[in-house]
Amino acid sequence: MIKRLPNAEFELMHIIWQSEPPVTTNEIMEQLKFDISWKPQTVLTMLLRLTAKGFLKSERIGRERNYSPVISRQEYMNVETTEFISRYRGNSVGSLIRMMYEGRNLSNEDIKELERLLKEKE
Repeated sequence: MIKRLPNAEFELMHIIWQSEPPVTTNEIMEQLKFDISWKPQTVLTMLLRLTAKGFLKSERIGRERNYSPVISRQEYMNVETTEFISRYRGNSVGSLIRMMYEGRNLSNEDIKELERLLKEKE
């Protein structure tokens, strides 16, 4: 079962998901310098954790360690969304959509997309 990632590990996975696998530690560090100022040891520790949790596989090629995602972004987001709906909306997708609609968080494009998806389901 896929477990929820802490925010920092999710940020690291986000970079890896956006990159063409495999991605090296140096490539990850290069991407991080634009967003977050983490020390290299912190990144290495999180990469080890993500590998141990089954989110990444790693292999050493020469002097570089290469990482590839084992769990896709879509798989992870499905788990996050399901957990959110279960925890905060009582397993009701309708309740979630109603909340977003009433809070004016749905654009016209969002509504058209929902209509399209509902028609596909029929």
